[in-house]
Amino acid sequence: MQRPPMEDFALKETKPHLGGGKVTGDKLTSTYDLVEQMQYLYVRVVKAKDLPAKDVTGSCDPYTEVKLGNYKGTTRHFEKKTNPEWNQVFAFSKDRLQASMLEVTVKDKDVVKDDFIGRVLFDLNEVPKRVPPDSPLAPQWYRLEDRHGNKVKGELMLAVWMGTQADEAFPEAWHSDAAAVSGADGLANIRSKVYLSPKLWYLRVNVIEAQDLMPGDKTRFPEVYVKAILGNQALKTRISMSKSINPMWNEDLMFVAAEPFEEPLILSVEDRVAPNKEEVLGRCAIPLQYVDRRLDHKPINSRWYNLEKHIIVDGEKKKEIKFASRLHMRVCLEGGYHVLDESTHYSSDLRPTAKQLWKSSIGVLELGILNAYGLSPMKTKDGRATTDAYCVAKYGQKWVRTRTIIDSFTPKWNEQYTWEVFDPCTVITIGVYDNCHLHGGGDKNGGARDARIGKVRIRLSTLETDRVYTHSYPLLVLSPSGVKKMGEIHLAVRFTCSSLLNMMHMYSQPLLPKMHYIHPLTVTQLDILRHQATQIVSMRLSRAEPPLRKEVVEYMLDVGSHMWSMRRSKANFFRIMGVLSGLIAVGKWFDQICNWKNPITTVLIHILFLILVLYPELILPTIFLYLFLIGVWYYRWRPRHPPHMDTRLSCADNALPDELDEEFDTFPTSRPNDFVRMRYDRLRSIAGRIQTVVGDLATQGERLQSLLSWRDPRATALFVIFCLVAAIVLYVTPFQVVALLAGFYVLRHPRFRQKLPSVPLNFFRRLPARTDCML
Repeated sequence: MQRPPMEDFALKETKPHLGGGKVTGDKLTSTYDLVEQMQYLYVRVVKAKDLPAKDVTGSCDPYTEVKLGNYKGTTRHFEKKTNPEWNQVFAFSKDRLQASMLEVTVKDKDVVKDDFIGRVLFDLNEVPKRVPPDSPLAPQWYRLEDRHGNKVKGELMLAVWMGTQADEAFPEAWHSDAAAVSGADGLANIRSKVYLSPKLWYLRVNVIEAQDLMPGDKTRFPEVYVKAILGNQALKTRISMSKSINPMWNEDLMFVAAEPFEEPLILSVEDRVAPNKEEVLGRCAIPLQYVDRRLDHKPINSRWYNLEKHIIVDGEKKKEIKFASRLHMRVCLEGGYHVLDESTHYSSDLRPTAKQLWKSSIGVLELGILNAYGLSPMKTKDGRATTDAYCVAKYGQKWVRTRTIIDSFTPKWNEQYTWEVFDPCTVITIGVYDNCHLHGGGDKNGGARDARIGKVRIRLSTLETDRVYTHSYPLLVLSPSGVKKMGEIHLAVRFTCSSLLNMMHMYSQPLLPKMHYIHPLTVTQLDILRHQATQIVSMRLSRAEPPLRKEVVEYMLDVGSHMWSMRRSKANFFRIMGVLSGLIAVGKWFDQICNWKNPITTVLIHILFLILVLYPELILPTIFLYLFLIGVWYYRWRPRHPPHMDTRLSCADNALPDELDEEFDTFPTSRPNDFVRMRYDRLRSIAGRIQTVVGDLATQGERLQSLLSWRDPRATALFVIFCLVAAIVLYVTPFQVVALLAGFYVLRHPRFRQKLPSVPLNFFRRLPARTDCML
């Protein structure tokens, strides 16, 4: 496979005309200034009155048709109503105007042919312009005319004006470029919308003990545990060690709950009477609306909850009775944590759940979604390839979705959105998708899924404040056939800081709320809870109208990024080597100094070393001054563009087909046994190398521990005697002399060196480790 040139995957800076002017990098002052202005002709059809009846029954089923050249939009029709109210807005792009006259016609719906009632004509040269924040144009009554210009019975209330996409009517308007979409469901699926993530809480259930349980079999010790269910989340405690009717656990169970709380927490005490058989000894349901909310680390009061039990009467009928068994628990909603629903590497929000703990915002993030070009065809419609693209941007709890541009490989959105910023070390994510739900009414479309075209991430801390960044970002998607460029998206981004002092202060604060450090959750807990949080968010947003679909939300939240990938593992290994390369380079340089490869440099190092030893107070100032000079020197090569997806860093440009096939395989696998066996053997070989490296690191650590453990009595005795002699020598010898002798010994000339390892290294390698005890 031939690699595409790296320039195709690079970021490109642009100079678009935003807000009517050219961007220079300075802050612009006009509203809606991060996008190019798009002119639209708006027609608001409000209502009609005194319409005449056209059919033999004396009734009228009116609707309005708005026509401009080849574009035609219609309102819904009313049955048997002479005074209908529509209040619908139509928008015609000025770039596509094909006529000089606007025709608004009122018709009567009929079975064979709709009857003409009357019309109103407008000369586009006479249409007024409106620029927000001007108030909306007031609609007026217009007398209907026939096709010859004569007045007829009936009036129509209209408002016609020229405006931009900043108009309040823009989001809900019928657009001429979406004329092919029919039906209310189809129109709802193409309009721009703003969504809010549900408010997420961690629910902590501290199961303490139970009292007076009544097991069915009195002849055995009960093996009792507590099972807790919240929605599709289910957790169990361990089996109580006190095998009695008053068992104890004192164990925490953690769940994710979302407001508004729809389902109660259901707890059941169960007895394992056989390996695959449990007996329910009692259960209770706790509505989350009445659960205590904890904002700090102070414990809340525990409570006793009465358990209920189901019994079967006459073999069928179930009856619920209350009895004396009780469950002792602390149940609370944790408001001091931030519920992680995103990858920790790409978090857009780090605030705790409880609003009382939020700090004031430090700035504003503005995003202008301009356009895209060179998009790949995503589907076939009427025998030709096409793409219906829209964008989704996610930052904090706010999701935005642009309108869908129908049948275009170069869509122009020019929509602008704003978010409050509470932490600069956060990331905004922008995804581009192909809308597959335009025809057939939403989910009736055969279970179609919106196809991903690409994704962009921008970290706010990499942006200069009050500067407008206008770049074209490549849209890259990794598929089983390799990395592919799906097009480019053009964005304008500005991060405005309200207080530089507050933002600088954020760098001294913990990244997460303090409850994450006072009562930390385990890595396993966080993984499970994050999975539950993403499922809840995707489910809630998919129930909105129009829905933000599950596949879109999961792609934005990086669900599945924790799955095994050979490509990603190699990329992380090379990242580690890149980090260590600096230390390795310093080590090689110092080895050349010690071996006198360049005698002049070695002599200079001797002089510097002599000065620092004689004047040790200069060591720290010299180090910090050196770091300062390096930082100032690198300022010349500071990054000028936001960071973007790097295919070479991700090892996506040279990944093998089998590795990509493994990465895109389902879990559990759907591949034949031969493929799975081959991959398993390869994984074992790689894991064996990792196992060896980890074992070597553990061995070195255990050798350090064995210096004083007397595991090898002779080695420990030698080390202890050496420590005593060294202490006496260091007491009577000035530190400068010791440092000089040690430094000159390390920097000695090669003729005084030998190829064999040094005595300390030989001694260390002979120390015992616990590898002898390994099976």
